[in-house]
Amino acid sequence: MKQEKIGKEAITSSLAMLDGWKLEEDGAAITKSFRFKGFNDAFAFMSEAAQAAERLNHHPEWFNVYNRVDVRLTTHSAGGVTALDLRLAEAMEKAARAL
Repeated sequence: MKQEKIGKEAITSSLAMLDGWKLEEDGAAITKSFRFKGFNDAFAFMSEAAQAAERLNHHPEWFNVYNRVDVRLTTHSAGGVTALDLRLAEAMEKAARAL
C-alpha cells in the first residue's frame, strides 16, 4: 500500500505523545536516541523492534554502540514521514518500555 507523506503539524502533534522523538529540521524524518542499561538491553530492544518492523514491512535506519541505539525513521518512497513511521515509533516505544 502506497504511503502518503504527512504534514509537519500532524507529525508534531503525533510526536507530542511519543517521548523524546524529534522531527528533523528539513522534515524528512523523525529521530530518537534510545539509552539502555547495557549492550544486552540495547540488543533486546533492537530484536523486538526488528520484529515490529517486519510486521509493518517498514525498516528503520539505526546505529548501535554499546547501550545506545540511534533511530531515524522515514518513508523513502513518500519522500518524508508517513503514518507508517509513526506506527513504528510507537512500537519502538513499547519495546523500550518493556526493558
